Amino acid sequence: MLAREAEALLADEHDRVANAANFAALVWQHVPSINWCGFYFFDGHELVVGPFQGRPACVRIALQRGVCGTAAATLETQLVADVQTIPGHIACDAASRSELVVPLQHDDGSLLGVWDVDAPVPGRFDAEDRQGMEKLAKVFLASLR
Repeated sequence: MLAREAEALLADEHDRVANAANFAALVWQHVPSINWCGFYFFDGHELVVGPFQGRPACVRIALQRGVCGTAAATLETQLVADVQTIPGHIACDAASRSELVVPLQHDDGSLLGVWDVDAPVPGRFDAEDRQGMEKLAKVFLASLR
């Protein structure tokens, strides 16, 4: 199971950047049919790109803008079957067609950032993927303590 691999990979490290980099690489290696995965961290004003795998990405995303900004503002996972139906979608990679974004929160409930996964086909993600990515996000968050 990927969550167990992530736990083992991150077990002895607590640095956010190091763990985010290895986490993104692990997901990139094991999750089929994706074209981007990575982190955006909240700097107190907006989301700023963190470690990722895939094509170069947008550097900054305003809260409530696009799928990542919506996940960050609402603190709710966003599962979008076809990003072309989302007004204001931010297309860092024009090939992306579906997206799954999990908000990341500190223990006190404040926003740390988001975990974002994109795919080049519509409908790539389902409820099972959502649960899996939310579980993986919890593993990442636990590694920071």
